[in-house]
Amino acid sequence: MNITPRKFNTFTFFKLPSAFFCGVRTKYIDDKKCVVTVKHKWINQNPFHSMFWAVQGMAAEFSTGALMMMKIKETGKHISMLVTTNNATFTKKATGLITFTCHDGKLVDQAIRKTVETGEGQTIWMQSVGINKDGVIVSTFNFEWSIKVKS
Repeated sequence: MNITPRKFNTFTFFKLPSAFFCGVRTKYIDDKKCVVTVKHKWINQNPFHSMFWAVQGMAAEFSTGALMMMKIKETGKHISMLVTTNNATFTKKATGLITFTCHDGKLVDQAIRKTVETGEGQTIWMQSVGINKDGVIVSTFNFEWSIKVKS
């Protein structure tokens, strides 16, 4: 079965409704990267008239998690995944359309291969960078994912 942005958006509607209603949308996914957007609007703003940091975090996390979910599904194995640590840096007010991109597909492949081969849990740091329509970085999120083959 093909994993598509539309399927991820349907998943978001049913499983992560707060992200869906805040405007988090998957735009592109392949073996190497995932692109997720979110638009600043009334429902996701902070008192300073920019996007609330947690909404940026939802979009950023989803760009890393969607890659992980797609690659786990491709293995046909039952592998658990969990964010264990995260950090973020904010460099500009997030207004307008913000695009979060994660380019860590190869790192996910290596971690999944290792957990399947050894049966031991693995951790992987993935990064998602958010840019505005002018190409200016507004935030950078790092997520440590833990994966393990379920017994």
